[in-house]
Amino acid sequence: MRVFSYEKATDPAAAAARAAEIEGARFIAGGTNLIDLMKLEIERPGHLIDVTGLGLDEITETGDGGLRIGALVSNTALAADSRVRRDYGVLTRAIVAGASGQLRNKATTGGNLLQRTRCPYFYDTAQACNKRAPGSGCAALSKGAFSRQLGIVGISDSCIATHPSDMAVAMRILDAEVETVKPSGATRRIPIADFHLLPGDTPHRETALEPGELITAVTLPAPVGGRHAYHKARDRASYAFALVSVALIRQPDGSGRVALGGVAPKPWRSAEADAELPNGARAVMAKLLEGARPTDANAFKITLAERTLAALLADSPVAEE
Repeated sequence: MRVFSYEKATDPAAAAARAAEIEGARFIAGGTNLIDLMKLEIERPGHLIDVTGLGLDEITETGDGGLRIGALVSNTALAADSRVRRDYGVLTRAIVAGASGQLRNKATTGGNLLQRTRCPYFYDTAQACNKRAPGSGCAALSKGAFSRQLGIVGISDSCIATHPSDMAVAMRILDAEVETVKPSGATRRIPIADFHLLPGDTPHRETALEPGELITAVTLPAPVGGRHAYHKARDRASYAFALVSVALIRQPDGSGRVALGGVAPKPWRSAEADAELPNGARAVMAKLLEGARPTDANAFKITLAERTLAALLADSPVAEE
């Protein structure tokens, strides 16, 4: 780990202004991903701005019946909140499926959205990686590369890495919005669908955040009802990232929503696929994974996603007429 300077922020807008002012500065809260990346010298911030004192650690009810989740609410507190467990069950299930209890105690809502890919070539600094070193190439696309965990849809010729967050998949199916403050002090709300970027030719640009912009909260709209489910298929029973994860909200009439994790550079969902839910898992996946470009090593994810959704649908029957 390289030498860095440190300061503790006391105001969100001032923290954003400082981050924009100092080249190479990074925000730090739980540090569950950033510290690992610093140890490996994948991240080399010259200055850390500690945001844990900003008071963004409450969950409050909004005027339209939703919830506003402070960016510093821990994953443990969010999953355990009685309102989340009652009205946004898919979110609790997704968070509990991720990481370990110790990590969830430290990980924050804002940080979870910003965690970086677990692509093995991103973590191996001896390998080419356009996300870590723009323009260096993508070792994951080379012949014989280990791509079992990597993406099949939304990818590009520059990058096939996936986004690792379980929480973000649930946020996507719930139509959350990300609240931020810019260095100017201006605030904005970014729909979660637009927050994470597809790689294209610039895979190092992973979110819609501008330089210095700080996440302050995530807002959930009013509950949509229905039965909530989340299943994560992985190589180990716990403490492993998803090969495929499926979030489902199913209404009594058979309509609903579906989002996938582990298959794309961002939580993956489409309105066209949601509309196919009454027609079953195969119809949903035909739309949701349309245009998929799997490798020989991860083509199984297409079948795995379909069968995982089918299993969830079997456990969430529609109302009998």
